[in-house]
Amino acid sequence: MPVAVAVLAALLPNPVHGQLEITSLTQEGKLSWNDPGGTGTHYAVQWSAAGLTNWYSWQDAQARLSGLGPTGAADVPMFYRMVSPDPTYQPTASYSYFHSLEAFDPLTPLETNEMRITFMGSMIPLPVRRAQAEMSIFVEVGWNADPNDRVYKGRAVDQFVFDCGAGVSANYAAAVVGFRRMDKVFINHLHGDHMNDLTHIYCFGPAADRKSPLYVFGQSISGVPDPVSGVTYDDGVSNFCATARSAWRWHSESFSFQPSAYTNYTIPTKASWGLPHEPVPVGDDPPDDAYALVPITLDWQTIGGVAYNNPSTGVKVTHYPVIHCRKGSIGYKLAWTPPGAARPLTMIYSSDTKPETNSVNEAINGGDGVDVFIHEMVVPPEVWAYKNMGLDAPPPTNSPIYASYQAVVAQLIDVQDSSHTPQGAFGYLLSQIEPKPKLTVATHFPVADDTVASAFASVSNHCPGIQMGKDIVWSFDLMVLRVFPDRIEQRRAVVSDYSFNPPAQLSGGMKLPKYNDGTNGNPYAQIDLSTSISRTNLDGSANWRADGY
Repeated sequence: MPVAVAVLAALLPNPVHGQLEITSLTQEGKLSWNDPGGTGTHYAVQWSAAGLTNWYSWQDAQARLSGLGPTGAADVPMFYRMVSPDPTYQPTASYSYFHSLEAFDPLTPLETNEMRITFMGSMIPLPVRRAQAEMSIFVEVGWNADPNDRVYKGRAVDQFVFDCGAGVSANYAAAVVGFRRMDKVFINHLHGDHMNDLTHIYCFGPAADRKSPLYVFGQSISGVPDPVSGVTYDDGVSNFCATARSAWRWHSESFSFQPSAYTNYTIPTKASWGLPHEPVPVGDDPPDDAYALVPITLDWQTIGGVAYNNPSTGVKVTHYPVIHCRKGSIGYKLAWTPPGAARPLTMIYSSDTKPETNSVNEAINGGDGVDVFIHEMVVPPEVWAYKNMGLDAPPPTNSPIYASYQAVVAQLIDVQDSSHTPQGAFGYLLSQIEPKPKLTVATHFPVADDTVASAFASVSNHCPGIQMGKDIVWSFDLMVLRVFPDRIEQRRAVVSDYSFNPPAQLSGGMKLPKYNDGTNGNPYAQIDLSTSISRTNLDGSANWRADGY
């Protein structure tokens, strides 16, 4: 080991403020470090089993030993070197905290006392980015084991989709969440980035394994009159669903040669699900059919209104008004008491809102606090503006684009003031909540190391002593929170970028499809075959094989 120590000494300069420092190296190869300037992810330990040649790549080194935190220790082989800083690192294009989380298989069954929250989307709509889809979180509680379930080995006691913006369907599929697990969607408000992928969920669920209706919870009519005509629009979730059902008609009819209803489905009622009204589909679909779209209208003005209170699963979802752009936006609180627990596990999802008192009071929760407080945050208008303009900093005042920059800032100030919680306001809001949430999650935020560092500094000004990772985190797609009565575990779901949907699993017999030949579904019932090319010719020769090859 003396040779290795000498090599390290030669390659690592004397540490200065902000640089990673090796604090010890034992004879057994235990390496310890201290990184006073960050998370440890700006550096990577590289090694070779054959002296100082054939080093691993930066990417491989990062995957193995970086992102381990400001301080830590790791076992390393005899030969290694420390390179600082990582030449590929960009603070504007990396979220080091998320990548430091322990890897997690999303097919891991829940514990019976677990509430699991998975961020399927975490981003504002402008800009749209590949790294983050628009907003959606998937919440599951409890577990019923089933050894006959060949995919999941069981199913959650209950599960919920909160918001479903553009791009989230790919994350649901990658996390192996089949459509049958996405039958209840709670929408915060009817902006596109919170309901865009409802089209995908509704249209393709019946072709997979959601052979039951889709229930969509959302706002009542806003009551805001048009300032020109004086008309008060029917802008609530019920009319939204009715209009969407009409728009999706061609799709649903074209797929209706496939079964879309169980023979044994039990239609929920106001009493059985604890709903504010009886669940009635829009349009003319049978109430047990997968193409039945069922709006559950929630009075947006009610604080603590009950959206869902299922006595068979023990889950209660309440709602309250928030302030976002137009009257009607609502936040949600979910509570579920695990078997044998003395108190419920609780989650608040404010989604989009200006800072307001209802979220504070709901998080205080009568003095009991909440386990997880998920609340939106935006970057300051100046940052939002220069990043949207493709800049790394505000342009100089003598720049030819400075006037354009000022105009964008002014526009974004208006957006912020009507709709969102800037990072300093988030810190103030959190300072008003006592007891503090066990974990606060800022979401709807364009994360990167630079934006998160700035936001954390703003929050810390209002909440001295708050700890990143322990008390507060910024969400990212496929971040998983495992919430238990005594702890919260943060994980990073590991998924395939080339996933397929999980195999469809049906839980009963199927009714005959709408378009049928009397015995089975008829895939030819709606098409004109006059120009179709057949697999075989009149002389019996084949154009292609019947199996598609």
